[in-house]
Amino acid sequence: MNSKRSGFTLIELLIVVVIVGILAAIAIPKFTAVREKAFFASMQADLKNLANLQDVYYNDNYSYSTDPNVLDFWSSDGVVVTFSEGTNTGWSATASHLGIPGESCGVYHGGAAQVTPAVVPDRVQCSN
Repeated sequence: MNSKRSGFTLIELLIVVVIVGILAAIAIPKFTAVREKAFFASMQADLKNLANLQDVYYNDNYSYSTDPNVLDFWSSDGVVVTFSEGTNTGWSATASHLGIPGESCGVYHGGAAQVTPAVVPDRVQCSN
């Protein structure tokens, strides 16, 4: 009674599962880090776009605004931009992303008060 069976043994399946687990353990942290970098990049891009729009608005009105509708400003998906100040001497704003709670970027210009984490005027700076 020599019957031939085809298929995988339990050991072979176990080895494949272990290899897939090792690859996942390497790939998931890399993916998370790249995703976080993308979130920071979108916050920075939104604040730089806001700075350009503030300059255009100032050239027309000799004042800065805290109203995104007046500036025709739209933030990226998941990014929340908070206007802190907007006067005829300066403006400031911060951005946070829903995907990375507790982290933020900020920028201020002119006579506006500093906003955390920005410490240098006219430069978008992030908390990471």
